[in-house]
Amino acid sequence: MSLVDVAKSVLLQNLTLKTSESVLIITDEEKHEVADLFYQASKELSNEAIIVKMPTRNKSGEEPPHMISSLMKTADVILCVTQHSLTHTQARKEASETGSRVATMPGVTFDMLENGAISADYNDVQELTEKYCQELDRGEEVRIVKDNFELTFSIKGRESIRSTGVFKQKGESGNVPSGESYIAPIEDSANGTIMIDGAVSNIGVLDEPIILKVKSGRLVDATGKNGQKLLELLGDGDGRTIAEFGIGTNKKARLTGNVLEDEKVFGTVHIAFGSNKSFGGKTDAGVHIDCIIKDPNVWIDTQKV
Repeated sequence: MSLVDVAKSVLLQNLTLKTSESVLIITDEEKHEVADLFYQASKELSNEAIIVKMPTRNKSGEEPPHMISSLMKTADVILCVTQHSLTHTQARKEASETGSRVATMPGVTFDMLENGAISADYNDVQELTEKYCQELDRGEEVRIVKDNFELTFSIKGRESIRSTGVFKQKGESGNVPSGESYIAPIEDSANGTIMIDGAVSNIGVLDEPIILKVKSGRLVDATGKNGQKLLELLGDGDGRTIAEFGIGTNKKARLTGNVLEDEKVFGTVHIAFGSNKSFGGKTDAGVHIDCIIKDPNVWIDTQKV
């Protein structure tokens, strides 16, 4: 397929776009060439399609300009084809609350439109995602073990999110491509140390592991040069609060250094720090950074998953 045909497939298969619906493409200085593919596709599939370009955000979770957040509330279908993620922003949350179906594609590349996660069997992705979400919804405590490191936290009373990459109902949102089951841990409940050996958003695939130390839900130390980069990205405030635990459910996803695909890899889990108010937590920090762990052992209560 041509790349415009791939974009059409995303609009039709993942976002179930109807001709009568309006489409808004949001992009920035870094990703406008990829975004234009979706604009060309949406013009052919929808009676009303527009594209808007904003200055590139500095990090994932940073809000878009007010004009764009206002515009988001008026569209039926929104694609955020941007360098950094708008997934965990108030703008995205408010658009969803008004009924918009929102697909976020942070860091998407031309290669990702041809290979990897986007080519998955999305029936399989939906089944796996549902399986892990049911386990998260039944559970109260998570324990992650990697080598000799262990991190525990509570998820009691929190609801999981099914990020399947398929959006049919008003207000549904998530990444495209996708494939993860995730949840907001109780913010002050995480304790322990954990090895991050996969990738970190805004940093990329790691050339050496980072050891994170978490106390009462707050990241208090991170080893090595990449650990220092992580701490700088998160800042000294609420950005260091644990925000997310996720399980990858896409068997076609690859570890590439692009968090959009990295966190979906089957056999990995990820924890994130920063904002989680948009999916059931309490923190609004203006930043959200994911940290991917390869092949860990995970328990939900006493069940090894």
